[in-house]
Amino acid sequence: MAEIIQRDGTWAFDGTTVRITPGLHRSVPLFRQTYGEIAVPLEAVAGVVYEPERRRGRLRLRLREGADPLLQATGGRLPDAADPYRLIVDIDRSGVAEYVAEEIRHALLLDQIPKEPTKAYLLPGPPVPVSVRSSDGTVSFDGAQVRIDWADTSERVKRATGPRIVAVGDLVQVEWLPNSGYEDGFMRFVTRETVFSKLPPEKDPYALDLWGSTRRDLLTALVATAVTARLPHPSVRELENGEFTDRPPRAATVPPPADHHDVLLRRLRELGELHREGVLTDEEFRMTKAAVLRGFR
Repeated sequence: MAEIIQRDGTWAFDGTTVRITPGLHRSVPLFRQTYGEIAVPLEAVAGVVYEPERRRGRLRLRLREGADPLLQATGGRLPDAADPYRLIVDIDRSGVAEYVAEEIRHALLLDQIPKEPTKAYLLPGPPVPVSVRSSDGTVSFDGAQVRIDWADTSERVKRATGPRIVAVGDLVQVEWLPNSGYEDGFMRFVTRETVFSKLPPEKDPYALDLWGSTRRDLLTALVATAVTARLPHPSVRELENGEFTDRPPRAATVPPPADHHDVLLRRLRELGELHREGVLTDEEFRMTKAAVLRGFR
């Protein structure tokens, strides 16, 4: 067993799995503490490096492309401190860090782990159900569908369309960009019908505009990852209309209850009023009206 324990967290390698446990110190970002322990199978690892610096060093684990839904969902946009595959190492523990890195490298050579992209996710992502309250609303995922309940501070166009519910089978991908504190972020659920939508996140009823607490908004990556883990793997392609395209499985359609139609009709009237008042442009009205009308199906 090769193990290093630091304030930032603990890495333990038993020859087959790198077990990464976040530290409990207040300096450890909320996202890492919430994401919890990660068990990385050796076959998901592409490499490891220890980077010594003047006062401290860093252990970095590099995963094979396509192995981890977290990396797929966040696209390398996680802030450095929130990256679970990075460990800050005190300078007096440099020798231990080098030993852990060398043990992992040796195992990679011994098992002849390829560095090519994987054909399936090798890590499961966060468990479901998962729910996060962000600056624009609360987003929940139960493994089958995504639900967004808008906040009182959300744009009127979003509140007028009501809670947004999207089945996994209707999704193409999740787009995620963190709130940096200087620029707003967003999380957008892209369906086949909205893939060409040009609405800005603050008015898109399929997107959360992330503009508040960077610490809290970063937790939306939990939902983005959980959803991504249940979408077809990027390597999965199907020949459709003469072109290779990602094709998510289709979800069964469940007829909505009658009172649901009354709610949708009321939302359509509200949208019409917003459009007449000039709150919504023609394009915004068309997109949000289409989103409401899809609820009748």
